Amino acid sequence: MRGQQERTGPLFSYISTEDRIPVSHPLRQVRRLADQALDRLNPTFCKLYPEGGRPSIPPEQLLLALLLQAIYGIRSERMLIEQLNYNLLFRWFVGLNPDDPVWHPTSFTKNRDRLLNEQLMAQFLELLLAAPEVKPLLSSEHFSVDGTLLRAWASHSSLEPIDGLDDGPPPPNGGKGFGGASSGKKRAKGDFRGLLLSNQTHRSTSDDEARLFKKAPGVGAFLSFMGHCVMENRNGLVVASEVTQATGKAERDAAVRMARSLKGAHQKTLGADKGYDTREFVADLRISRITPHVAQNLSRSGGSAIDGRTARHQGYAQSINARKRIEQVFGWIKQAAGIRQLKARGRSKVAAVFRLHVVAYNLIRITNLLRAEAVMA
Repeated sequence: MRGQQERTGPLFSYISTEDRIPVSHPLRQVRRLADQALDRLNPTFCKLYPEGGRPSIPPEQLLLALLLQAIYGIRSERMLIEQLNYNLLFRWFVGLNPDDPVWHPTSFTKNRDRLLNEQLMAQFLELLLAAPEVKPLLSSEHFSVDGTLLRAWASHSSLEPIDGLDDGPPPPNGGKGFGGASSGKKRAKGDFRGLLLSNQTHRSTSDDEARLFKKAPGVGAFLSFMGHCVMENRNGLVVASEVTQATGKAERDAAVRMARSLKGAHQKTLGADKGYDTREFVADLRISRITPHVAQNLSRSGGSAIDGRTARHQGYAQSINARKRIEQVFGWIKQAAGIRQLKARGRSKVAAVFRLHVVAYNLIRITNLLRAEAVMA
C-alpha cells in the first residue's frame, strides 16, 4: 500500500550523530588523524589563551571547522557556520552535539585570528607527519620543490605612491591621444593611465607586504605572494611549506631554505622545474650536500647548470617524472579549496592560511593511501 507522509516529526531523537555517520566514511580517518595531532598541540594552545576571562571557542573545534572549510571548498565562514547549523556530518566532525548552539560568525572570525599563526600551522603539519601510520608513507631521500603565485587580498586601486607625492594629472583626451592640453584635474584614486607601476614606486594600502608580480611575459601583474612546497616523492605528501613576498628569486631562495631544513642523515635529491636551473641555485644545493635533480633548461644562455654527471643517472629521470605530482598540490589548493585569491592580509597570516590548506591536502592524501593499503591487505 502507499505510504503516507507525516508532516509532524517526532519530538525527540535518540540516535546519536556517531551512529548516523557511516563507518566507512572517509572523514572518520581524517578526523582521527587530525585529533591525534591536535591532542599533541594542547601545550601550545594553553600558551595562546589567558587563564581568566570568558571561555572561547575550543581551538581544536575551530581548527577542525577550518579544515572542513578547506576540504569542501566553502567560500566563506558565514556559509561554514550555516552548514554547521544543520549539517550533522559537519557537527560530528567538529564535535558538536545536535542540541549545541552554533557559534556566531563574528565570534568565529575573532577566535580564528588568534590561531592564524604560521608557526602553529607548521607544527600542526609536523605532528601530522609524525603519526606512526604516516611515517612509513614518507621518503627520507627524494623530494621535489615548486612554488605558485597567490593573489593577495588587495586590488590595483589600493596602490599609492611610496613617497606620498601625487601621481600628477591624468593624460589628456582620456589617455587616447596626445593632442590638446592637459585638463589640470587631479588624478582620481585608482586611475593609473599613462603611469608605469612598479614595486619601487607604489605600495598597496590594503596590504603593504603584497608585491606586483606577473607570472609570464604578456600577462598582467597582480598584487601577490608566493607559496612554496617541498614534496616527498614516494607518495606525494607535502613535508614543508612557506610563503614569501613575490620576487624573481623567491622560489629559489625558499627552496634552499626548506631543503636545508629536511631531517635525516641520508643523501637527498631535490627535483625542480627549469625555472630553478641556475648555477647559483645548483651550487647552493651541492654545498648543502643535496643532489640537484633540476630539469635542464637547454635554451638558457650559457647552457644548463646540470651536466651529464647528474643527468645520466636513472634516478634523475625518476625525479623529473615524480616532480610533476607537486602541481596536484597547488591545483587542489587553488581549485578545490578555493584560495586562488587569499582572504587574509599580511605575509604571516597568508602563510598560516596556506599551511592550513597544505595540512588539509595531506589529510585527504593520507586517508586515500591508508584506505588503499587496507584494501590490498
